[in-house]
Amino acid sequence: MAFKRKNDYVNFAILLSTIFLIIEVIFFNSGVIFSLLVAGGLVYFGRKEMPTLFGKLLFWAGIIFLGISVMNMMTVKFFLLAVLIYLLIEYYHSKKSPNRIVPELKEPDSERSGQEPLVRKKPLLENVFFGEKRTPEHVYEWNDVNIQTGIGDTVIDLSYTMLPRGETIIFIRKLIGNVQVLVPYDVEVSVNHSVITGKAVILENEEERVFNQTIIAHTEGYEKAEQKIKIITSFLIGDLEVKRT
Repeated sequence: MAFKRKNDYVNFAILLSTIFLIIEVIFFNSGVIFSLLVAGGLVYFGRKEMPTLFGKLLFWAGIIFLGISVMNMMTVKFFLLAVLIYLLIEYYHSKKSPNRIVPELKEPDSERSGQEPLVRKKPLLENVFFGEKRTPEHVYEWNDVNIQTGIGDTVIDLSYTMLPRGETIIFIRKLIGNVQVLVPYDVEVSVNHSVITGKAVILENEEERVFNQTIIAHTEGYEKAEQKIKIITSFLIGDLEVKRT
């Protein structure tokens, strides 16, 4: 199934590239074919001559020339501009109208008598590609958080809930956006934060410039604490703030 899905992605990429090339040749620049053929030839002959120095030079020259040729195509520029405008519009709407989540509990669900009954609960936060996510600003029942988001901010305020004994988990994967976690003063905290670029402020300890790093830290009493919070985050671009409240 995974192999089939991968082939679908490859076929879609080939189809999209072909459409871009046809539009470029017909409406904008018919000479782009020559540039792509030259770049492809450099890459091909460079690979044949590897691992010699001459082969590496040919290969990387072809890659650079190919990248320049593609980025100079008007169709690619229009496509990237359209994607950028779409992302900015969605980000603006997500800031203007943030989603608020009110958690609800479901009764135990057993569809078949032969199955072991399971207690199903609605997640505290849902996966979204665009938009801000935040916990309710009223008392709510806690469930561990495990979400993936695209673009937008996430705020988790633990001051409105009763945390269970043991280790509480907050796991967030995000492309672009900030995460703020507000934790009670009497709870120990562990943070495992991975980011390509952004800023991290963990209990007033600030990392101004974080670039392609993983930060692992915890409070002194975390290992022996009966009640503790483990925060695991993974960002492409964004800031993390963990503070007491």
